[in-house]
Amino acid sequence: MTEQSTDERARIRAAIDRLLAGQPSASDGALTVVALAAEAGVHRMALQKRHADLKHEFYERVRTETKQLPESEKRLRKTVSDLKETVAAQKAEIATLRHQVTQLALANAVLTRQRHEPKKDSEEAPGNVIRLRPKEG
Repeated sequence: MTEQSTDERARIRAAIDRLLAGQPSASDGALTVVALAAEAGVHRMALQKRHADLKHEFYERVRTETKQLPESEKRLRKTVSDLKETVAAQKAEIATLRHQVTQLALANAVLTRQRHEPKKDSEEAPGNVIRLRPKEG
């Protein structure tokens, strides 16, 4: 590990302690990676790439020490909740559409059968129609 990396890690650990103690000196005090990077004086990508273990440690400490969920986890949970609602609504819509398809298929079958059945003699023909077969009776 280089001296610069060791220095960054020490600054990040000190920043984690300050944020969790509620005593930020260089950030807004939010329990986020952005605030942590600002507090430590490092680029956010340094936390994402070189010091991902410290980022995970930060989030774990946020969970355990403050009994809070990190903002990123709150957003993910909200997204999951929204997606579950969307899926439930889509399932209900699919059930409704399947019922309509069944009803339409049944109506189509009835109409098709009526079309292919010969008309009963008891039905009156319109006045402009001449029967080719006389009525039995």
